[in-house]
Amino acid sequence: MNDIVFRYVLIAWIIIAIIVFISLFFTAAPYGRYFKRSFGPSVNGRLGWMIMETPALLVFTAFFIADIIMVTIVQITFLAMWTSHYIDRSFIYPIKFRISLKPLPLIILIAGFGFNVINAYLNSEYIVINASKYSETWLYDTRFIAGLALFILGFIVNRRSDYTLYRIRSTFRQEYSIPQGGLYRWVSCPNYFGEIIMWTGWAISTWSPVAGAFLLWTIANLVPRARSHHQWYQKHFVDYPYERRVIIPWIW
Repeated sequence: MNDIVFRYVLIAWIIIAIIVFISLFFTAAPYGRYFKRSFGPSVNGRLGWMIMETPALLVFTAFFIADIIMVTIVQITFLAMWTSHYIDRSFIYPIKFRISLKPLPLIILIAGFGFNVINAYLNSEYIVINASKYSETWLYDTRFIAGLALFILGFIVNRRSDYTLYRIRSTFRQEYSIPQGGLYRWVSCPNYFGEIIMWTGWAISTWSPVAGAFLLWTIANLVPRARSHHQWYQKHFVDYPYERRVIIPWIW
């Protein structure tokens, strides 16, 4: 992909993210607790989730291996960061953490599948074609160090928050209850907060416009959904903690 085409694709990608961000404040994406059969055909939730998320792992890895010319330790680190998240998201998360997964609308599966293919390709290609940028000196760059630290922090927050939800479902055999402990003390969706921190770290550590666009997409999808979750908890649990914010502790 030449520079001009790449630039236009990236601009279009950002515009679509902004449109999605605005639209999701009016209508929650129809999966999980917001699932309705009126949204059309659906598939098994676990299987659908795995099919939807796996391209992010496979496409990124495939293009990384196929197009790599000069491998640097920094590029390998980026590959490890990306695959560590998507191995978990594609397999561990749907199998272990989502015990009672509702059907997944086919339209969501298709949209998610398409997004993951494009996003994985763009991120992988940028890292591969910029081998000179990611030389060993990048290991000592403040952006790389700070970004990697944020990525690891976000990964831990996201996984620990998911595990809290897992315990609720496995211990009490309830699909939904008021989460307690950890960052749930302050926000309704610390799992989403952790994921935003993680991809902020990715954007900083790669210092890539593509990674920046991915961060924008992450915010566009998760911030409106966190707001919907917060309102849902308040509606369904009269004793829901008043002091909890939506997604950012003490702020919103």
